[in-house]
This record gives sequence, structure tokens and C-alpha cells, in this order.
Amino acid sequence: MSATIRGTVADGFEPVREEFAALLRETPQHAAQVSVFAGERQVVDLWGGPDIEGSTLTGVFSSTKGAAYLATALLIQAGELELDREVIAYWPEFGAAGKDTVTVRDLLTHRAGAIGTDDGFTVEELSDDRIVAERVAAHRPYWRPGSGFGYHALTIGALAGEVLRRITGRTMRQFYEEEIRAPFGIDLHLGLPEELEHRVAPVLPARLTREERREAERTAAAPDSLGGIAGNEHRPEQPPLAELPNQRCVRAGGPASVGGVGSARGLAGLYAAAVSGTGGRAPLLRPETAALLARPHSVGHDMVLGSHRCFGIGFMTGLPFLGAGSFGHDGAGGSMAWADPRTGLAFGYVRRRFPHPGGAGPDAERLSRAARRCVLG
Repeated sequence: MSATIRGTVADGFEPVREEFAALLRETPQHAAQVSVFAGERQVVDLWGGPDIEGSTLTGVFSSTKGAAYLATALLIQAGELELDREVIAYWPEFGAAGKDTVTVRDLLTHRAGAIGTDDGFTVEELSDDRIVAERVAAHRPYWRPGSGFGYHALTIGALAGEVLRRITGRTMRQFYEEEIRAPFGIDLHLGLPEELEHRVAPVLPARLTREERREAERTAAAPDSLGGIAGNEHRPEQPPLAELPNQRCVRAGGPASVGGVGSARGLAGLYAAAVSGTGGRAPLLRPETAALLARPHSVGHDMVLGSHRCFGIGFMTGLPFLGAGSFGHDGAGGSMAWADPRTGLAFGYVRRRFPHPGGAGPDAERLSRAARRCVLG
């Protein structure tokens, strides 16, 4: 069965189109977008599959974190936020219940143990980063800060955002909109305006075989485990993760950990703005700042995810299919975005159907490898 691919590719980037077409042929009900920038020039802008356009917006889950980390990086670059100062120097209330020694570096590298609360959060509470930050600040950490690391899946954006607010007087959503999204025209939104709702396509649930469903049930983390608490699974009325961005309160609230709504163009444009600049604007990050973000800090066994992970300053790094110095983030719904400063590439990928298991899978990796081959030969 042939796949209908729409959009454009620049000369030399045809292999990305070929790989994208192969993916859609293999899974005909798959709908996705892929975008690549080389420097400030968009060289890939493709979409295909049922009920999707190049301008379609959908929830990007934890790929949202890239926007929050970039905003935070601008404060570090400006000297307004020091990585080795305690968080309480900016936000005194965070020091409650044994978190007074947590540094900004600890927080941004998932070493603080501030992954949630015993009671969890309603969907409405998760949609409001101020509520999440206040509740987590008052709560004890789930391990001795600095002794190990674990993915702060639903809290890190709120915590980084509260530090940013204490410094700038602006929320993460306001800062991102004014300093990053609007100036560069980035199609990735923290807090989607109601007038853009007509562009939204809901995330579709994963399609599991009976055997896959049984395996998922057999291997699922206990709701009250570290992984369960970090994912808010211990909250009885919590909807499935795949449903979060389908809630208007989440899209409107724009929680910086998980609530971003955007397109592949938006994700790629975010990272292109960071390292290359777009539209005649200078890049947001100096090379030394980009190198700092990509330097591995927390490497090894992630106590929340139960697997090997590598985090830089917030961002995922050390991905084996990218060059050294690359940084980015993926999302549970299968999205992925990254910047590779050495090649000048910035990449964004969005899919509508939730994958099994969650997170960016082989489709995002295949497209990433194809993009890099176009410039590396």
C-alpha cells in the first residue's frame, strides 16, 4: 500500500522523505509530521497519514520540556541563575522537609527527589504549574537529594518555572511566549489560545494486541512505586497518560512538563532558534551555553524509569544516534526534537497515535539517522 506524503524537502534531503514514506507504508493508519532545519533554513517539511496536515497541532507530552529548559538556559546564560546555588536562594519555600541543600544543578538534572506528592494531583491541578510547585515544595523528597536521579516527569517544568518566576516576575508561560515563541514565530505553545483550538487533532490511544496488553499489565510499575508516583498513577481518578493533552484544561494551562501543543515545525523551529537562529535573528544560545546543556550530568540507572538514562542540564543527551554535543527531548506520545550544533541540524517529529510502549521509538530514531546521513554522507 502506498503512503501519501505531502510537503517539501530541499535537494540532498530526499532520504528523509524516503524513510518517512517507508514508515507510513509499514503502518498505514499512522499519522505524523517531520521537520528538519539545516542552520536557519527549513529543509524538510513533511506530513502524511489520515487526518493530519502540516499545520495540525497536537499534544507533544514531555517534548514540552525543551521549551522550559531553553527558557531556563537563557537565565543561566545571562548570569541571573547560578547552577551551584541552592534553590532556596531564589525560592525559600522549596527548602521544606529536607530539600534545603538542593542546588539548581541538582534540580535540573533530576536529582532532587521532588517527583510528586503522596496524594497526587487532579488533572485540573496538573494543569496549573503554580499549584504543582507549591505542593511539591512543601513535600519531602522521595530520596536523599543528590544521591541518585530519577525522571521528574510531571513536576520539573513547574519547579523550574517557579525558580524562573522568582527571578523574573514572569511565569514560564509568559517568559517563553515573550522571549522565545513570539519573536521566532515558533508553532509550539505553552497555553494554547482558544482561537487556535480548531487546528488541534486529539492524541489517539495506542493499538495493542491481546499479547501486548497482557505484557503491559504484567510489567507495569506499581501505582505507589517511584515510577507510579512520578506519573501520578497513584491518583485514583487519573486518566490514562495518552488522554492528558486531550483535556482543554491541560492545553489552556500549558504545564511546562507535559502540556505543550505544537507541530513538528514548531519543535524543529524551537531548536533551530536555540542553536542557529531563524528569520534573520541570532541564535538564542551561545556555543558555550549549548555545550553546557549537552554535557552529561546524570548518567546511569534512573530510579523512576527503571532504565539507563543520560541527562544534561534538563535536556536528554548522549543519544547514540546523535553526535556528541547534541541535546533534545522526547515525549510519551512518540514526539521527539533535538539540536545537533556540530552539523547545524534541528529536528522535530510529531505523531498522533500513542505508541506502545510510550516514548519516542524507532520511527523517530530512523528519521533522525536519515537526516544526519544527509549532511554527514
